[in-house]
Amino acid sequence: MTKETSAVNNTPTVDELRNQLVDQILAQRPLPAGIERALRTVHREVHLPGLDPTDAYSNKAVTIKDNPDGPLALSCASVPSVVATMLAQLDVRPGHHVLEIGAGTGYNAALLSELVGPKGQVTTIDIDSDVALHARTALNRPGYEHVRMMEHDGLLGAPEHGPYDRIIATVGIWDVPPAWWGQLADHGRLVMPFRWRGQTRSVALTRTGNSLASDGMELCGFVPIVGQDGERTTGLADNTVRLHHDQDQPIDANDLDEVFSSPPVDVWTDVRVGRQESFDGIWLRATAFEDDICRLEVTKKALERGVRRPVIPVRSPALVLGDSLAYLIAERDGADAERPVRLGAAGCGSSGPALARRFAAHITAWGADRLAVPHLTVFPSETADRDLPEGHVMNKQDSRVVLSYE
Repeated sequence: MTKETSAVNNTPTVDELRNQLVDQILAQRPLPAGIERALRTVHREVHLPGLDPTDAYSNKAVTIKDNPDGPLALSCASVPSVVATMLAQLDVRPGHHVLEIGAGTGYNAALLSELVGPKGQVTTIDIDSDVALHARTALNRPGYEHVRMMEHDGLLGAPEHGPYDRIIATVGIWDVPPAWWGQLADHGRLVMPFRWRGQTRSVALTRTGNSLASDGMELCGFVPIVGQDGERTTGLADNTVRLHHDQDQPIDANDLDEVFSSPPVDVWTDVRVGRQESFDGIWLRATAFEDDICRLEVTKKALERGVRRPVIPVRSPALVLGDSLAYLIAERDGADAERPVRLGAAGCGSSGPALARRFAAHITAWGADRLAVPHLTVFPSETADRDLPEGHVMNKQDSRVVLSYE
């Protein structure tokens, strides 16, 4: 379509759509010039063949392969603004050697290729042969044949082409695989959607010897990597309520059989939020102090049966201990026009009121410093207690994670 035809029909060209999307992303947050240039250069529609260009350049995820065994897709094209944020976290420089775990559509690898330049190298891997073929085909079409595409288990990385200056995972990671330690250069950076206590954050980590230390994290959501099994789901109330938790959290459905049989006890705080204000930091803060925090999912059927509505039914933080739990709730009371929503906790079970008060304390602490982000450090699983820094320790299968507010 020519520019003249576009103007007559008032139909934006693909270039105009792409630049509009980049402008939208930049309005949310500034980006380094190299990333902006890459976003304006790489054609996302090439990686999403058959999709209307307007949808290809919308700021949303697109499923490219469904999962016949579950609700989550096997592979997605990530939300472009999240892609941009993670690239900014990765801090790729010209000449870098980059490993991408999870090829997806190949779009992110094309962006990485623009960032590393002609003297750099991008290796992207995917365990799924269909996804790998899709990415290879899409990369070849506009001239990114030099990007190395491998059908490979992401948990094993690609040691034959390491070490890498940068590693980025575009799938949810519950634990840092041992193989990655040997493939990331010292002082190299790893960016991954890290999953713990029912939530996911894109965490940027720098390796120094046998530690990975964070210098930033962003809320995100990604399809989990194939092969890790550290998360559990426990169904309650005829499976109309579900708890999503880590394997080290001793949650027993039998203990919680009667947890919703009595009305909950509400504990309200003085913390208030605006309609568009994120309060996910409460969940994040609680993970730095609690071993009992996880994700609560309450279905429509449970709400119809009278279960107290959590702040977000499909994903709200909850404290769970023995036969009791407490979770985040909200109400609009009109007391403050700018921040009309008050936050609190609902406690259920014999220890529900005490758990609700514990939860309310985290809400209050977050309310006093809403932008604070904990420092996260990852160590190999064999690291002794004496070699860990001060903070709250979470033990995973292959690593030990320390969270602290400095």
